[in-house]
Amino acid sequence: MIFTTTKLAGSYIIGLEPFTDERGWFARYYCKDEFKQIGHTAEWVQMNHSVTREKGSLRGMHFQLHPHKEIKMVRCIAGIVFDVIVDLRKGSETFLQWFAAEISAENKKMMYIPAGFAHGFQCLSDDCELLYHHSEYYRPGAESGIRFNDPMISIAWPLPVSVLSERDNNHPYLDENFKGT
Repeated sequence: MIFTTTKLAGSYIIGLEPFTDERGWFARYYCKDEFKQIGHTAEWVQMNHSVTREKGSLRGMHFQLHPHKEIKMVRCIAGIVFDVIVDLRKGSETFLQWFAAEISAENKKMMYIPAGFAHGFQCLSDDCELLYHHSEYYRPGAESGIRFNDPMISIAWPLPVSVLSERDNNHPYLDENFKGT
């Protein structure tokens, strides 16, 4: 695995190093010892799989509140997504900044998302599938989100939004009183 730092401290794009032969390819996408090199020692306690059918669909921007903040690792196994993270950490030098990367089944990249970040993605193709690894269990009372089009963050989504859930459409906008997670 190749860990590439992003402009947001503690977050990484992870590239796989596939072994290829006449059968296809094989790659490790998690190794406890290798993840220790980036300071990750948390256990993955929950894994989820999402399917999003339509190009332009958007999911996000989601996070869990203290004391259930979670580290996430996201991998696209079908299609192409514009994967976005926002730093919501109180006192962080990159507070309210965002970073995005195209992750796809073809490029085999993953996004490592520290606790205290919001996460979302937009499908750049039809039929996108993502695998999520979480360091905390999903807690309905701790779930939260911010608007995908919040002007305090100004994410440059590549496509017009074609499908957005009612829940995601009802996330609040941030205001000048937002102090972070």
